[in-house]
Amino acid sequence: MADEEPIGITRRRLGAGAMVLGGGLFFASLPAGPVSAAPPDSAEPAAAGGGRPTLRRGSARRAGLLAGHLDRLVTEAEAFLGPSPEHPWYAGAVLLAGRGGTVALHRPLGMAVRYRAYDEKTDTGVEFPADRQIPMTEDTVFDLASVSKLFTSVLAVQQIERGALELEAAVASYLPDFGRAGKTAVTLRHLLTHTSGFRAWLPLHKAPTYEERVRLVLDEAPVSAPGTAYLYSDLNLISLQLVLEKVTGRSLDVLLRDGITGPLGMDRTRYNPPASWKPVIAATEDARPPWSGLDRGLVWGEVHDENAHSLGGVAGHAGVFSCAWDLAVLGRTLLNGGGYGRARILEPESVELMFTDFNTGFPGDGHGLGFELHQHWYMGAMATPRTAGHTGFTGTSLVLDPTTDSFLVVLGNSVHPVRSWRSGSAPRVAAANRLARAVPVRPAPGRDARGGRTSWFSGMAGSTVATLTLPALDTSSGGARLRCALWWDTEPHADLLTLEATTDGGAAWQPVPFVTERRDEAPEQHAAGTATGWSGRVWHGLTAGLPAARSLTLRWRYATDRLYVGRGVYVDALRVRAYGRVLFDEARPADAARVEAAGWTRSAD
Repeated sequence: MADEEPIGITRRRLGAGAMVLGGGLFFASLPAGPVSAAPPDSAEPAAAGGGRPTLRRGSARRAGLLAGHLDRLVTEAEAFLGPSPEHPWYAGAVLLAGRGGTVALHRPLGMAVRYRAYDEKTDTGVEFPADRQIPMTEDTVFDLASVSKLFTSVLAVQQIERGALELEAAVASYLPDFGRAGKTAVTLRHLLTHTSGFRAWLPLHKAPTYEERVRLVLDEAPVSAPGTAYLYSDLNLISLQLVLEKVTGRSLDVLLRDGITGPLGMDRTRYNPPASWKPVIAATEDARPPWSGLDRGLVWGEVHDENAHSLGGVAGHAGVFSCAWDLAVLGRTLLNGGGYGRARILEPESVELMFTDFNTGFPGDGHGLGFELHQHWYMGAMATPRTAGHTGFTGTSLVLDPTTDSFLVVLGNSVHPVRSWRSGSAPRVAAANRLARAVPVRPAPGRDARGGRTSWFSGMAGSTVATLTLPALDTSSGGARLRCALWWDTEPHADLLTLEATTDGGAAWQPVPFVTERRDEAPEQHAAGTATGWSGRVWHGLTAGLPAARSLTLRWRYATDRLYVGRGVYVDALRVRAYGRVLFDEARPADAARVEAAGWTRSAD
């Protein structure tokens, strides 16, 4: 079942590509995103006898995170247990956040099982007696819904590594019946990137038998030619399941156990959990028509998705149950390049491929192999061109940011007692924003006499205009130039940073073109006097020629829309010179005292 429809977000494109050579993967060079934030305090532990970092619990400081923002992450998440805006967004949740090999936050909230039914006449939940309600714990198991697609995708890439599948091969070459109804040109890549042309969903559960449900998928005609449009569809991953089972001769649940959960020790992750697990599983929905396609009553311990249920609980698009720690292990494995301790489930080149945007032709719909990329609508300020993740309809999500080596798991039972109680992805965005803010951005080193102790920070509020204004300067002699350090990461195009000037006391402001430059890269011209989107999360040197005027006032203006925000903007070491004369230098206390900040604050992060 598809999760909430994302609001269109424009992305910066990645210039990487991939080819398949002889069944193997060849990855065109993709530069890793630089880690501009402060690293964890200590090196990450490797498994005994060597291997990649494994997870352990630790402090925010050890993870290189700011503890206060992790505390606020929890406080903000707790608010969604109340009206959001009318009903609770979830009955409960488990939050997990960390960086490197350190899990700095693992917190349960609310109830795993609270309601026994939903009363549609009064739009209220009918609660279990207090002694039968079950609180969330760190180990509560959730129906992951569409987050299951990530497991299917990993299994497919494993088979590509082994030469059993080719990324650009036609699906029909492995599954001949798939070629019916105009699908002969659909490739495995189209399935993994949701560009096959499949419609979003089919009510497979209405067919009377498993065989007929599969036949509906094989007989389905595409609504667009493969590769010409992005359309998120469960049918893509169901089709991929059929391919995997055909080429391996094993069912998807066995592939999951042998290829992922077994090697990684994820013993609380599986399809079709046994009845003995029920007391530790979060309940989902009181599933009845008309809001559900099946009349099942309270779904608890069985897959919520109707189609996955009709396929026996084992499906490529939904059906995996897991807990927050196990999902973090998967996330750490991928951030490690496919290894965890002494186990390896993928080669590093394969992980890079999964985090590569194949959908550059469809701005706003960045997608690697199975993973969604750069999606502010649930990744919030963690979103970068390399940030990978997925959501699930039941209220689940996983976000991985290779740029800062951080990871976030939000597991909520947001369809308990009914799916209509929640809307949007506000808790996911709030948690991601707070974790992004917890990764410190150190002031620009060596920029001024202050030694880089603090820098100006725009904040991360939505629907805001923040201004940072220098005092009026006499630039009439000409040759005046502004120099400073600039760091920005904003929602592309929607949130804009502008350098502007006025010569009439503020009646009219005009943009000031500027140039930014970072190490080992060509200077970037900002002819419109603006900056937006992704800048690599590193400091840039900035230079701007200033107009000649008796009284020139400069300001930075940062304007955000109401929906989503990036990590924000930092400015440091502001200095204006003209022919060797210093007109302004914020390192001088007298000059710094004259800076007017509306919405900007000094930050030492």
